[in-house]
Amino acid sequence: QVQLVESGGGLVQPGGSLRLSCAASGRIFRIDVMGWYRQAPGKQRELVASVTSGGNTNYADSVKGRFTISRDNAKNTVYLRMSSLKPEDTAVYYCNAEIKVFSFSAAGDYWGKGTLVTVSS
Repeated sequence: QVQLVESGGGLVQPGGSLRLSCAASGRIFRIDVMGWYRQAPGKQRELVASVTSGGNTNYADSVKGRFTISRDNAKNTVYLRMSSLKPEDTAVYYCNAEIKVFSFSAAGDYWGKGTLVTVSS
């Protein structure tokens, strides 16, 4: 069984920074893409950033230049460094990973339970 556990959310003032972490555990053969999504109240979940096992990254236009995604493949962990935070960044942030449990199985889509980030003065 695979689990994704996020940490690092909280309350931060506009212009501040936070770092989110997400660790995958359990039966894991290989992790392909890891990413962060967010969902603000009344809005659909949206992709924030993603990173492949080779380190290729992708960002939503709204966070380019402010957020940085990285991963530690040895620790099965993905990070999201958020800087110059704005009130509109307030949302529940979810970790996502495409994980192969066995060498012969297709990659499955796994989600964490989410961590709340609130940007407010």
